[in-house]
Amino acid sequence: MTESGEVQVAAALARLGSLGDLPVREHVSVFEDVLSGLEATLASVGDASAPAGERRP
Repeated sequence: MTESGEVQVAAALARLGSLGDLPVREHVSVFEDVLSGLEATLASVGDASAPAGERRP
């Protein structure tokens, strides 16, 4: 992973700033994208911080 989790979270949340420029019908796809990015970041942080014998497959 080249970016820290903190940078990835900030980038994901920054996407929410675009909502004001989009029609409401497009908000759901932005929310889904942000959620997906946050979930991926959380999963990768959990994997990286666990001792090698306790990491998820």
